[in-house]
Amino acid sequence: MKKFNYTPNGYNPEEVNAFLDDVIKQVERIISSNKKKEEEIINLKKQVNDLTNMKATEEVIAKAKKFDELNDTLTEAINMARNTGERMRNVAKQERNLILQDAKNNADIIIRDALEKSNRIQFQAEMIRRNIVSFKKKMKINLEEQIKLIDDIEIIDIENK
Repeated sequence: MKKFNYTPNGYNPEEVNAFLDDVIKQVERIISSNKKKEEEIINLKKQVNDLTNMKATEEVIAKAKKFDELNDTLTEAINMARNTGERMRNVAKQERNLILQDAKNNADIIIRDALEKSNRIQFQAEMIRRNIVSFKKKMKINLEEQIKLIDDIEIIDIENK
């Protein structure tokens, strides 16, 4: 603590004033130092916020990269599924076309066989008709000959009597 010399009216005003000037200077230095420290604290807080924001930004970027990777993977999976679906549709169309072609070929064979069978049956029916007509004619001729024979027998019987 500072001690002052006494004067008839109390303490020596020069010493007190010098002391007060020292105190004022020290207080101003402390205030100035405090202001600098507050500014430094504010700057450090800004830096901490910036670093925190930077870390948050890095985390966001990392998450965005992961999202992009997942998005790429999903897009690739969707494209693969689309391509697979398209290939399956093409294979199904080819199978359908093969089945239709096979069915048409089988239908053609069945129709051809049916036409051949129909032609054979018509030919056989025509042959049977001809045979019937021929048989009728022969039968008629045969019957006519037998009637003639019967008539001849009657004539012979009449003559012999």
